[in-house]
Amino acid sequence: MAEVAFKEVDKIYDNGVQAVFGLTLEAHDGEFLVLVGPSGCGKTTALRMVAGLEEISDGELTIGGRVVNELTPKERDVAMVFQNYALYPHLTVFENIAFGLRLRREAKGVIEERVTWAAKMLDLTPYLQRRPKELSGGQRQRVAMGRAIVRQPQAFLMDEPLSNLDAKLRVQMRADIAHLQRELGTTTIYVTHDQVEAMTMGDRVAVMSQGVLQQVDTPQRLYDHPANLFVAGFIGTPPMNLLEADVRSNGNGALAVEIAGQAIALSEKALARYPDVRRYGGRRIVFGVRSDDLHRPTSRDELPSLSARLELVEALGSTSMAYFKIDTRAVTAGAGGVEDAVEEEGAPGEGVTSARPNLVASFPAREAFDLKPGEHIPVAVDTSQAHLFDAETGAPLR
Repeated sequence: MAEVAFKEVDKIYDNGVQAVFGLTLEAHDGEFLVLVGPSGCGKTTALRMVAGLEEISDGELTIGGRVVNELTPKERDVAMVFQNYALYPHLTVFENIAFGLRLRREAKGVIEERVTWAAKMLDLTPYLQRRPKELSGGQRQRVAMGRAIVRQPQAFLMDEPLSNLDAKLRVQMRADIAHLQRELGTTTIYVTHDQVEAMTMGDRVAVMSQGVLQQVDTPQRLYDHPANLFVAGFIGTPPMNLLEADVRSNGNGALAVEIAGQAIALSEKALARYPDVRRYGGRRIVFGVRSDDLHRPTSRDELPSLSARLELVEALGSTSMAYFKIDTRAVTAGAGGVEDAVEEEGAPGEGVTSARPNLVASFPAREAFDLKPGEHIPVAVDTSQAHLFDAETGAPLR
């Protein structure tokens, strides 16, 4: 076991494309660190640099305190689990798991002992004499993991290992991998584009976009305290509602945000969390609120509300997701701040309604049974849980 550390690491390909910019990040000894981000964000490139499958253009990479920039994959003592399993179809499960040990010329007794141990841990004992084509997708993935753990490496590297599995099996395998990592205590770097995987599995989660590390923290802190607009919009299911708003002052120190011509007062808690908003009087910001901080006003009359047109209701058992249109722009963000706003034809600020629903609320099912698409209804906003960002840079107004 060992820590894995990037220090100002760059990756520039021969064609001049830079995939990773100045990555400084550490996976602590025994930690389960997840790299997450959209496709092309550089997370897999970073993982492959640890494995030695990609050369480092600049910076320093250490494993267990040893600089490994120039070491071959074999010399790094790490084990990688790939997205496509990479099993040998002509070998049995036993032979696949034992393959790396035989390359290292381990004694026959050692191989037998370690493969038996790994098979028992991964519930593969009944399948040791089968070939990969006789196994399910989840069983194949466990074989790939078995091949990694029998080597007892300093670190495990996992590149989207669950992406080829169906939804139910992914949930089961998430729990299995997390349990296995805790039991072994081996430093693990896990790459995924699925933020649900990231949030449920990682001790810490590193969010990347366009080759740049955006934030690294525990899952709950990422959710509650996003470092910028990109993290706010990426972390959470459904994503945070991000709307253009104008800051208004009523002259006595209180502030409100105006969204689609409707003013909602900011609570004292919101002002304490985002004190810089006081400098934005008369200016445009991005107002963020999560779906479960929007409510039916009948149950929370003390909260300010917005009138919005209901487009769709999805019943999910105990909760219902309500999708609204409101007459303002819904914002998305890239690594450098506001990247795009989805709208129909027309100039910004001319009362243009977004082309798709731009406000989603999560209501208890008993509060949503009477909702009818097409109606304009009030939606109460808990501004004490709101997030406020600069409209140009995407930085939080703290």
